[in-house]
Amino acid sequence: MASTPHLKRSPSRSHDRDYAPYLEAAWGFKNHWYPALFSHELPEGSLRGVVIAGHEVALRRAKGKVYGLADQCIHRGVKISARQMCLNDEHLTCWYHGFCYGLEDGVLKTIVGSPRDPLIGRVKIRTYPLEERGGIIFVFIGDEDYRPVPPLTADLPIRITDDPNPTPHLLDENLFMCGVHGLAKSNWRLGAENAFDPGHVLIHWDNAIVAATDSFIPLGFHPTSPDSVKIIDVPDGPKGIMNMYNTDTFEIVTENPVARIKSRGSQHHYVRTSFYLPGCLLVEHWPLPGMAIYGWYVPTDDRHHEYWDVAIARCNSEEERKDLQFKHEKMFKPLHFEDFYSNDIFAREAMQRYYDRQDGWHGEQLCELDSSIITWRKLASHYNRGIQEPPDWATDRG
Repeated sequence: MASTPHLKRSPSRSHDRDYAPYLEAAWGFKNHWYPALFSHELPEGSLRGVVIAGHEVALRRAKGKVYGLADQCIHRGVKISARQMCLNDEHLTCWYHGFCYGLEDGVLKTIVGSPRDPLIGRVKIRTYPLEERGGIIFVFIGDEDYRPVPPLTADLPIRITDDPNPTPHLLDENLFMCGVHGLAKSNWRLGAENAFDPGHVLIHWDNAIVAATDSFIPLGFHPTSPDSVKIIDVPDGPKGIMNMYNTDTFEIVTENPVARIKSRGSQHHYVRTSFYLPGCLLVEHWPLPGMAIYGWYVPTDDRHHEYWDVAIARCNSEEERKDLQFKHEKMFKPLHFEDFYSNDIFAREAMQRYYDRQDGWHGEQLCELDSSIITWRKLASHYNRGIQEPPDWATDRG
């Protein structure tokens, strides 16, 4: 890890050129891995459609394996996932005229009502690389000919080694996992930056989970050192940033006498955030000590993103699993995934109006609290594997 220069002035328009590629990434970064569905959302024999960075992908599970193909029939252009027609375990079949594409290669294998058609075997739809790990189906989104496809681990958080009681990693064995994903009405970058923004804790100052757990929530984290934000640069591996909370590189702000506000909660525990390309959050020791939160901010188009919020914990027995499931139903779900997280979604969607209508990317007035945001934008500009171009249909959209 290498430290990034501490920002002592308010970076605004003059700093735009330092992360110009990021400002172009309204549709996200391409040639990266993104979560598409939880494994349980795609049972055997089923078909689901997802949209990631403008790519429409049909996901099909057959004989236990998941396949990803372009969700558009070459015949008349309908979405194949609009209706389920799963005739067998070898094909993705269009419900309209029965064009059947091979799950492995996307080649047109037959047409239900025209089995001797000369088009058969000569055309195909695109296939997408997939990985199913940790109870999540991941899709590699980008250029069809991009090679080599990097391993999934290159787009996931690092394994934490500097914590005497490290939180589990998503790919560990014997985990309990619970979480949600859904559509938010904001650009993915607003969701991403909200996730690790040291100043955004103010919106959680009066959340129900703070009262229920008596957790200490500061008013903000003010950077005081060049080491407050560190860059994660693993060769051929994850690229990201880490906010070095609970160290002497941040001033933990607990009171503002001018605003007449104080922090809530008395239970202090170690919490730290890190963020990785293409848009993956790790929060250590939240919502309870020993647990971890994974979050993704998946672009769907330039004005919406799919948010993912996943909590994991070590689970070594059926008794522990039942206890964690009880806590999920009675605390994590209502207090974290619903109440706590709804404040984040509200904030992102509130920003979208300004950033969309008034070009907030060039008009924003950032401050010292935003040093980690500036570092992220620069890192993402340098290490991304490509800027996703808008699809043809979007270029003429009003």
